Amino acid sequence: KIDMAHSNLNMRDPVMYRILHATHHRTGDEWCIYPMYDYAHCISDAIEGITHSLCSLEFEDHRPLYDWILDNITIECHPQQIEFARLNPNYMITSKRKLKKLVDGEYVSGWNDPRMPTISGLRRRGYTPGALRKFCEATGVSKANGVIDAGLLEWAIRDDLDSSAPRAMCVLDPIKVTISNYDEDKVENLELSAHPKDESFGKRKLNFTKEVWIDRQDFMEDAPKKFFRLAPGKEVRLRGSYIIKCDEVIKNEQGEVVELICSYDPDTLGKKPEGRKVKGVIHWADVKSSVPVEVRLYDRLFSVPSPEAADENGVVKEFTENLNPESLKVVHGYLEADCAEKLKANPEIGAFQFEREGYFVTDSIDSSADKLIFNKIVSLKDSWEKVK
Repeated sequence: KIDMAHSNLNMRDPVMYRILHATHHRTGDEWCIYPMYDYAHCISDAIEGITHSLCSLEFEDHRPLYDWILDNITIECHPQQIEFARLNPNYMITSKRKLKKLVDGEYVSGWNDPRMPTISGLRRRGYTPGALRKFCEATGVSKANGVIDAGLLEWAIRDDLDSSAPRAMCVLDPIKVTISNYDEDKVENLELSAHPKDESFGKRKLNFTKEVWIDRQDFMEDAPKKFFRLAPGKEVRLRGSYIIKCDEVIKNEQGEVVELICSYDPDTLGKKPEGRKVKGVIHWADVKSSVPVEVRLYDRLFSVPSPEAADENGVVKEFTENLNPESLKVVHGYLEADCAEKLKANPEIGAFQFEREGYFVTDSIDSSADKLIFNKIVSLKDSWEKVK
């Protein structure tokens, strides 16, 4: 019999099941007995032949009842319950009740929103099974509750994709460059390695013409001394091609830079220039052949490490007040044609590294051959380290 003087409250006359004569919303009037969790947990484990039932630490005090029920019924299997600390990464919330509040409140697009720490969300974001296993191996199993740095999860996916993701160039914030001394109708076919560390990935083909896109952040009109990218009168190398020099800046009526007129050195394809040193190398995309793409730049869902903790003034805010307003930005850019053709031939090709930007994967729901939509998986470096 159960001991009413037992030191564990769970062993003092526990409720095993409820009897309720009411119509169930799914099963109707089929039965009226509803087992409690402690009663159903151990018996369902035993019926299914579970050897080890893994639970989080809050179920440690329930283990004696788990064992007592199995010891007092006739059943072949007797599983062993083992408890461990919950995996609590910072900048995240894993409570299903609170995640449901994010979904119901339309703070996110759904359970499979790429910012959500759900299996469907992580899969859509581009996280691989290998990266999740690597993350779990790195964190290990503990009996003490603690907080795991989300940067460790990001390290795991970077490390996993570094060897498996082919490279491509995508200009996310494009500004047009016209090369004044390049022939109007000339097209050069260039080749770049699809992966710098693995020749088995082969080569990728690039077209080079009179007009190319570069990223706006790679140009600065009043550049400081240590800015090694493009600026008026300065030179930079276009990745895998020529060195260009900025000769003229064209602006619109609002004073925004809309085009750069540059000249190129035809003797610098695969060679260093004579008599001068050019440090900067930037990515680019050919205007004629590149493919327009939508890119969703995802970041951490919360702006503080502990969304439910008190702030520096001791005030505990509603966790939704700590949402990161910069967790999603949508931009439109241009992708090198070779990458787009590979995706058209094989939509399941997986993630790419957009050089100098990060790792990206096509959105499993919204992307199509006619309209490529990419989700940012992770940046090449931990940008949050600077914020901290």
